[in-house]
Amino acid sequence: MATQHGSQPPPPMTERQEERRRRILDACVRLARRGGFDAVQMREVAELSQVALGTLYRYFPSKVHLLVATMEDQLRQLHRTLHRRPPTESDPAARVATTLMRAFHAMQREPDLAEAMVRALTFADRSVSAEVDSVSRLTTAIIVDAMGPAAAPGPGQLSAVRVIEHTWHSALITWLSGRASIEQVRADIETACRLVGLDAADAG
Repeated sequence: MATQHGSQPPPPMTERQEERRRRILDACVRLARRGGFDAVQMREVAELSQVALGTLYRYFPSKVHLLVATMEDQLRQLHRTLHRRPPTESDPAARVATTLMRAFHAMQREPDLAEAMVRALTFADRSVSAEVDSVSRLTTAIIVDAMGPAAAPGPGQLSAVRVIEHTWHSALITWLSGRASIEQVRADIETACRLVGLDAADAG
């Protein structure tokens, strides 16, 4: 369930609640695949997941909350895949670029779903801050893992990670809007990874 007004995190969900939440997220994905952001209607999500509409709103107060949570769930699945098949390049910047392009290609295979999730992330206001923060933390974890098994990154490298994260998000938006090709996306991500110097010593 969503955290309200950035206050204390909710208590752990029961197994039944987790299963219900899983059905809701799966229903959201199925609808988004059919037609992007506009295809995700809360009443249809409730019907498809077989939960009452009021129950759905207790889990996710709005469609934006639901779609941002769906993006977190998709990234979490991708993170597990990347753990099983990590990048093999010797250079940290190249490993991060490869990892983010794999994430991008996963989005590319589901363009309507990607459009729905990215639009929701763009529309998110302060009421969705907990979900947006979760997406950001997960994206950061994916990038840091790709950097390699070195010591935990310091402030300088974490700042570089944020720059790369912003570049990836921006590249995804421009591709979804038809303003960038796959080749341009790859060039932007590789350039960002190279310029911020992920393999450089942390300046702190």
